[in-house]
Amino acid sequence: MESTKIKRQILFLALFATGLSGIVAEYCFATLSTYFIGDSVTQWSIVISLMLFSMGIGSRVTKSFDGNVFKLFICTEFLLSILVSFSAVTTYYLATQLEYVSIYIYTMAILTGILIGMELPLAMRLNNDFQSLKLNVANILEKDYYGSLIGGLFFVFIGLPYLGLTYTPFILGLINLFVAILLLFFFKNKLNTKEQRTLFVSAGIIIVILVSGSIFSEKIILYGEQTKYKDKIIFQEQSIYQKIVVTKWKNDYWLYLNDNLQFSTFDEPMYHEVLVHPVMHILAKPKNILILGGGDGCAARELLKYPSLQKITLVDLDKKLTDLFVNEPELSKINDNALTNEKVTIVNQDGFKFMSDTSDFFDLIIIDLPDPRNVELSRLYSKEFYNLCSLKLTPNGGLITQAGSPYYTPYAFKCIEKTMKAANYSVLPIHNQVLSMGQWGWILGTKFKLSKQAMIKRMNSINTNEITTKWLNKDAIPLITSFGKDFYEKNKLDSIEINQISNPVLYRYYNKGNWDVY
Repeated sequence: MESTKIKRQILFLALFATGLSGIVAEYCFATLSTYFIGDSVTQWSIVISLMLFSMGIGSRVTKSFDGNVFKLFICTEFLLSILVSFSAVTTYYLATQLEYVSIYIYTMAILTGILIGMELPLAMRLNNDFQSLKLNVANILEKDYYGSLIGGLFFVFIGLPYLGLTYTPFILGLINLFVAILLLFFFKNKLNTKEQRTLFVSAGIIIVILVSGSIFSEKIILYGEQTKYKDKIIFQEQSIYQKIVVTKWKNDYWLYLNDNLQFSTFDEPMYHEVLVHPVMHILAKPKNILILGGGDGCAARELLKYPSLQKITLVDLDKKLTDLFVNEPELSKINDNALTNEKVTIVNQDGFKFMSDTSDFFDLIIIDLPDPRNVELSRLYSKEFYNLCSLKLTPNGGLITQAGSPYYTPYAFKCIEKTMKAANYSVLPIHNQVLSMGQWGWILGTKFKLSKQAMIKRMNSINTNEITTKWLNKDAIPLITSFGKDFYEKNKLDSIEINQISNPVLYRYYNKGNWDVY
């Protein structure tokens, strides 16, 4: 009787592990898909839907199996351990070899889903020896769902932020393998001697494979990452929010977030000087300033050139990013140690939540966030968000937001301009040729009524003898405010919708851009 109870508990442990590893496997594939393909909502929906559908196929497969159920269950666990463990490593490598890595990711998600789907009905058939149908189904599903909860929490709070996609899959594989070996010990009477020997030897070989894989996985992933970048990777880390990569060539550095270039020290003044100095002069040198994003500290560096400035609050979601540009000597030099200046306060929080919760008012809000390539980022370019910013601006305040490329993503650029107008800002689009990024644009807006001509006149008050700049001067003002004629279809530009939280159109405009031309 005691032996039966132990066997039942070991089986339940196996189902708990199945639920845990299954949900984390889904999240790993969805994260990989988002990283390599983009558009998180679409990729998470596709991957999870494929896996759930495949679990149904896996369940159906077991209907036609009448052989040794325990043997098939163990083989399923072994195969799942290998498949899940090497999911990230193989994806990173094949991303350098295949044009459509999405096909591989989706195929792996389907195969993993089939194996997970086979586990539950097989476990129920094994549990028939110990419990009635009513208790069997309830207990099996209960343990699997509990494991899913723990797995989700593990992925969010431990796996992704601390182990990353390098080691999290191997942890899952080893958990599955460990449970399978326990089952082998306690249920070996269901196998003949030859089968026992074969499966135990197989378990030993898989242990060697998984341990070896985990040892070399970082090098393999680094190789995969390095082939995507023309310059040497000097830093890479997967935070809970994004993949951070810094590369170096000669004396210049490039920052990439989720494989997208954020800036290069080769030409970043052509971005950050245009982001900061025109709006500072339009608003008559504001004193209390909020930066949303800007975790690299370059915008803060430009602001600190103004002696009249009293306080900068920098809100960036990712602490790993701000810590990187505070603690790494080579990178803190880029921002002239701006992030440790006594006038700068760093808050690691979601920008929307910060704006909703803060009781402070600002003379200027600088929005230096990544491009709105997904729904999550798109809400920080919404009418509701701009209205919220307006509530936190002083009467003579204003804001400026980076707005992507007016030529490679013209409809997204126009959407941001139109959305800011709908939020009652007086707006001025500006742009500049940033060598490493192409034509880039910003939308500047004032809370008070001010014509474009008046804004440009104020911009002309920039004194580069007073404020040291590397690129921006008075001769550049006519260049950054002149766009020429729109050479895109006028009827499409006129039909552009306002971006709202309830109707997030911006990320679709952005993803339909002409980046392949660049």
